[in-house]
Amino acid sequence: MIPEPTRQLIRDRLAAESGRIDKDAPRRVALTYPSPYAVGMSSLGYQRIYRAIQQQPDMVAERVFLPDGGDRAGARIERPVSYESLRELGAYPVIATSVAYEIELSGLCRMLHVSGIPPLRTDRDERHPFVLAGGPLTFSNPVPLGAFADAIVIGEAEELVIPALQIAFSEASRDAKLEALAALPHIYVPAIHDEAVPEVAACSDALLPAVSAIVTPHTELSNMLLLEVERGCSRGCTYCVMRRSTNGGMRIVAPETILAAIPEGTKRVGLVGAAVSDHPRIIQILEQLAARGIHAGLSSLRPDRLKSPFVAALKAVGYRTLTTALDGPSQRMRDIIERRGREQHYLEAAQNARLHGMDRLKLYLMVGLPNENDADIDECARFVTELSKIIPVALGIAPFCSKRNTPLDKLPYAGIRTVQARLARLSRGLKGRAVVRSVSAKWAWVEHVLAQGGLTEGRAVWDAAQRGGRFADYRAVFGALGYSPDGAGYEKALPVAGPEWKGRRKLDLVLG
Repeated sequence: MIPEPTRQLIRDRLAAESGRIDKDAPRRVALTYPSPYAVGMSSLGYQRIYRAIQQQPDMVAERVFLPDGGDRAGARIERPVSYESLRELGAYPVIATSVAYEIELSGLCRMLHVSGIPPLRTDRDERHPFVLAGGPLTFSNPVPLGAFADAIVIGEAEELVIPALQIAFSEASRDAKLEALAALPHIYVPAIHDEAVPEVAACSDALLPAVSAIVTPHTELSNMLLLEVERGCSRGCTYCVMRRSTNGGMRIVAPETILAAIPEGTKRVGLVGAAVSDHPRIIQILEQLAARGIHAGLSSLRPDRLKSPFVAALKAVGYRTLTTALDGPSQRMRDIIERRGREQHYLEAAQNARLHGMDRLKLYLMVGLPNENDADIDECARFVTELSKIIPVALGIAPFCSKRNTPLDKLPYAGIRTVQARLARLSRGLKGRAVVRSVSAKWAWVEHVLAQGGLTEGRAVWDAAQRGGRFADYRAVFGALGYSPDGAGYEKALPVAGPEWKGRRKLDLVLG
């Protein structure tokens, strides 16, 4: 029985949507997102797969999200139902899910469990839905996800998801489906591949750009059409899975293609990509949007690109806060992770933001980087103080978590106490000078274990979720596997995949 408040919430959200592709077809896919509606509908990748399924004459995607509040540790959730037909997950023969980052694994296994579906794939049989997964997590380490998903599309899924779904819908046995999927390139089938993950897929450039199908006010990006202006990145930041060696680096979408993809009457556009500000004609694109009265947001602004003409164009499309990444707390740290940002770039960005009438400068920063010390934190406090004399500054801080398929793979977490001490030191140094907000050092440790883990660590997520999903539960189950929140236990991490990275030797020299 679906509670009436849930029914009304779904009715209200559907009424506010525009662009939804309503249809009927014999093959119904539960297109699932293991975070609440507001997060899922802000995902361009999720919307791209929704569009791809809806374009198939024999398939229909029905969206299912983690109930609101279900992403809070210890929260109890009701059975999730689809927005299109109010069906529960267990009613679908195939579940397709997109997972963006490690902590969402908890949401996925809890959605399955409360729907009467065994979360662990090894506990499911022919009676249960077939679970196909994909999403941004697959660019780094999808192995823990393999504890829950029967098969996983690795990388860019546009050309793979429909063939994979066709196999999942076939009348073949579960084992035969797994064998057929394992024979496709870029499909990871844990029951067959164990922890050997195929290489990341790259779709044809002819399929770019991705454009969101549905616009709604009930998202993180309210009433904003999401539009891809480039894919990949030409830069070599050593912590990032989207660095220049991934899928051929940066792939540019022509301005005329971008502008033609925006429907008449659109008021807000989100320009999406790993390095949007590196698009060689980004200023021209923004000027065209401003001429059409469109407000825009960009997903990534690089500090060395924030010259006066670019900042002026950002202001023209409605920017009030200039946001970029400081990344490392000191120039020494930025050099280690191969970021191009220099102090003069940030000073110039702050000056241009003030010149063009913006309210503040927002900087993203990592702490707990390899070989970091208190002097690096003190340098950050000094420099951010200098910036705050030009324009108000807000600092968003995340602890460093090493990712697979990057040169910084396998490096340990700095430790909760160490990260907390550095956050406290930086907050003291910037008290009254900048707004400082940070991601939890405890949950960053959980993310790090999963980012470096395998199937065993994935199964441990379900153990923690059954205990309540609080940090203490993760500490207990990961502790039983030999992990310590103070940085020990990472000798089990798998080797770096793929060819030697260009920046690795430099890092070895710096880190000793």
